[in-house]
Amino acid sequence: MRVLLVTAPSEAVAEGIVTALVDEQLIACGNITMPVASIYRWQGQTERNSEVLVIMKTTEAAVSAVTRRIAELHPYEVPEVLSLPVQAGHVPYLDWVRDSVVIRRD
Repeated sequence: MRVLLVTAPSEAVAEGIVTALVDEQLIACGNITMPVASIYRWQGQTERNSEVLVIMKTTEAAVSAVTRRIAELHPYEVPEVLSLPVQAGHVPYLDWVRDSVVIRRD
């Protein structure tokens, strides 16, 4: 299992990305939290923006496909996508995540 952290510029953008990924069975679910204050360096300047944070649950096998799809859907030039391993969890929940994600080999 993996947890992915992704920031987005708005709730609407985040909902669009999460809905697409759930519909495409690349993630089991995504939780949208808001707002978060993001302070970072970009193109030589310190930036501060209000964003939303999305917490996505998927399988390790799906991380590459999810990351590619986020890059296609996301409006940022360099979207934040961080994949964190899940060491343990409630087994029925982990089974649900595993059963919800389908990796298609084209």
